[in-house]
Amino acid sequence: MKALKFLAILILPVTVYISFISKGWVTLLPLLVFFGFVPLLELLFSPDKENLSKEQEEQEKENNLYTYILYATVPIQLFFLGWFLSMMKDTQLTTIEYVGRISAMGLLCGVIGINVGHELGHRNNRFDQFLGEILLLTSLDTHFLPYHNAGHHLNVATPKDAATARKNEVIYLFWVRSHFQSYHQAWEAESKRLKSSDRSWFHIQNRMLIYTICNFALLGGIFFFLGLKVLLIFIIAAVFGILLLETVNYIEHYGLLRKQNEKGRYERVKRTHSWNSDHRIGMLMLFNLSRHSDHHYNGSKHYQLLKSLPESPQMPTGYPGMMLVALVPPLWFSIMNKKLQDL
Repeated sequence: MKALKFLAILILPVTVYISFISKGWVTLLPLLVFFGFVPLLELLFSPDKENLSKEQEEQEKENNLYTYILYATVPIQLFFLGWFLSMMKDTQLTTIEYVGRISAMGLLCGVIGINVGHELGHRNNRFDQFLGEILLLTSLDTHFLPYHNAGHHLNVATPKDAATARKNEVIYLFWVRSHFQSYHQAWEAESKRLKSSDRSWFHIQNRMLIYTICNFALLGGIFFFLGLKVLLIFIIAAVFGILLLETVNYIEHYGLLRKQNEKGRYERVKRTHSWNSDHRIGMLMLFNLSRHSDHHYNGSKHYQLLKSLPESPQMPTGYPGMMLVALVPPLWFSIMNKKLQDL
């Protein structure tokens, strides 16, 4: 029964469905729910700091239902993407309806395409990783896995990490720096991996090479079968999803730095090097991503096992609310710089 609470993710495709079949302001329903209703609701509930006992942890580790719920999001994402692309080909919409439907698809790209792709990409079996790659491809963010696993988890909370926001860094500049720097570092990570086994970067096992071909094949197929208008609309939706990811990156590690020793080596990653949020709705909708401190302490730990620990720095509210605050830099700095001083 503990696993079934994560079916709360289905609220997202339900609201997207309503957006796709509706007209006028109702097409904005996914945005209104997840960045209006959810942040307000999270203010009414106290954070959930409860952890599994050791006995429960052993039981839930073997519970495949948690993984099956992740698997179920793959056909959901593919169905809605196919519907979205075909629907946008000949449909004439008002400006607000374009904004509503494109942002609805963008939310799916960010929450399911990238977030679930991230969780599956951490798994140690090729099938799960492949499903994660499919989800990331639907969001045009396939470089995420090579960079995230080989770069971000290694260099988090250091100036080397693209996805760690510096203190007083404005989010709009961070979006650009993080995305393009992480893309460059993904190529570097793959080249280094292949070089270690005496292979050229231009090799069939270079994931970035394969991902690039797949991205162009997807974009080319959309253009060929559905035209330039649909291609541009899909790119906008994917960019919306990517910006959601980068905003999450921004709030997860803002201003946190690991200490260096005399030789310039950084201390190991601790649970103090990521901002944590135990707010209930965000935890359910994002598969415990908001228990980010424990995720970075042990990247291979499945989402249902992540813990809340007292040493982890805490956000004042859940992810949706903090993402909105981050969009107003003076407000963000006034709140989070004070919290940095108190650590």
